Amino acid sequence: MRTIIQRVSRAAVTVDGELVGSIGAGVVALVGVERGDGLADAQATARKLASLRMFPGAKPMDRCLTDVGGAALVISQFTLAGSLRKGRRPSFDRAEDPQLAEPLYLEVAQQLREAGIPTQTGQFGAHMQVELVNDGPVTLLIFTDAGVIV
Repeated sequence: MRTIIQRVSRAAVTVDGELVGSIGAGVVALVGVERGDGLADAQATARKLASLRMFPGAKPMDRCLTDVGGAALVISQFTLAGSLRKGRRPSFDRAEDPQLAEPLYLEVAQQLREAGIPTQTGQFGAHMQVELVNDGPVTLLIFTDAGVIV
């Protein structure tokens, strides 16, 4: 599983002109599910995201989402599984089938909710417009393999 995390002062996602999710201060998590990912990958990603110190406190990276009362906007992004090795067009062979990917993406969001983090989502499989205001900017990557952060 590949996840891009961006610290934001606000963010929103719309589908066909309709707002489907929005948050104030917190993080946008773009989640890419790859072939072979499982429940352990979703849980490890959510645990790391919930506890990651990426907000300022006494030090620049000192506080986590729960410390600052932040929210999460979790958006599925299969293009994170894209490979640019050959040619000029990305290959998405590593992307998981949608029927298997959607429950794992939703599990990341559910785990964050269970950790007490207000969490909104995009719409799986839809063409979305994502608006966000980067704070910092702070952008980090989470990669998992067999349920372990790598």
